[in-house]
Amino acid sequence: MYIRIDNQSNAPIYAQIAEAVRRAVAGGELKADEPLPSIRSLAKDLRISVITTKRAYEELEKEGYIYTVAGKGCFVSPRNSELVREERLKEMEGHLARAAELARLCGLSREELQEIVEMFWEDGQ
Repeated sequence: MYIRIDNQSNAPIYAQIAEAVRRAVAGGELKADEPLPSIRSLAKDLRISVITTKRAYEELEKEGYIYTVAGKGCFVSPRNSELVREERLKEMEGHLARAAELARLCGLSREELQEIVEMFWEDGQ
């Protein structure tokens, strides 16, 4: 699993780490019961504070993405993949609703908005 920290982002580092793990779980890159890097080793690899990494893992555990086994480390929770997909769809719908609202405020037509979405879709390939 690759985690990239963007120092230019407004998002806190712990949130960037948590989001990277969420994406890896949702995308199937991380499988159920797969071990995650230890808090210390991830902090060392990313050159960040152990406290920051611990906060990211705590957030992920609270959300049910990972679980901790004392003395063994953190592992990916065996979550229902449909639940993960539904969470992502809900998040996407919120972003699309905001995009549609902004498009209307800018006077864009539905077709112009669709063109913009298609452009971003193709750029992501």
